[in-house]
Amino acid sequence: MNLTIYPRIYVGQTLALIKPDAIHKDEEIEDIILKSGFIILQRRLQLSPEQCSDFYADLYGNVFYPVLTAFMSSGPIVAMALARDNAIAHWRSIIGPLDSMKARETHPDCLRAKYGTCKIVNALHGSESFHAAEREIKFMFPNTVIEPFPSRESIEVYLNRYVNPTLLLGLTELCKHKPHNPCIWLADWLINNDPNKPKIYDGATVEEAE
Repeated sequence: MNLTIYPRIYVGQTLALIKPDAIHKDEEIEDIILKSGFIILQRRLQLSPEQCSDFYADLYGNVFYPVLTAFMSSGPIVAMALARDNAIAHWRSIIGPLDSMKARETHPDCLRAKYGTCKIVNALHGSESFHAAEREIKFMFPNTVIEPFPSRESIEVYLNRYVNPTLLLGLTELCKHKPHNPCIWLADWLINNDPNKPKIYDGATVEEAE
């Protein structure tokens, strides 16, 4: 049996934190996250000052570093590994600018504008990049496997090679038949015309040409 091994398509992941100042709104915030199409892996915890220092190690030396680590260790937080397409950019667009005061002027509907107070006490955290998300998720969820996120080019190659040719044929047949339940008809057609489907012969043997 000759089966084609298809490359995998990965979803993006990011780390989200509900900070101590917004912990009382965690259910409300989580509902917004789910309605935005994210899948959530979460845990509730309280970081020690030492753990906060490690988490924000890349900010060491900034004047606000002591205040930030003290604030983040002042109470419980909710750490969430969020997954969906374009997760990092989408989550950052939802939470808005870093400074909650400025966010209320420029992005009044974002979560930091709604729940935050200032640049430090700003309710929520979101990873800035894939590498930051990888480090931060592994910090909060040590046993999590972070899968590489593909480039737009690799996604297009995958679709053009493995999906679009068969899908185009199916859509063409769909237009010819015009069934009453087009989605069900197309699903059945794709199953029956899967190019990777094993071929079943009626018992006749085919000898290879010498």
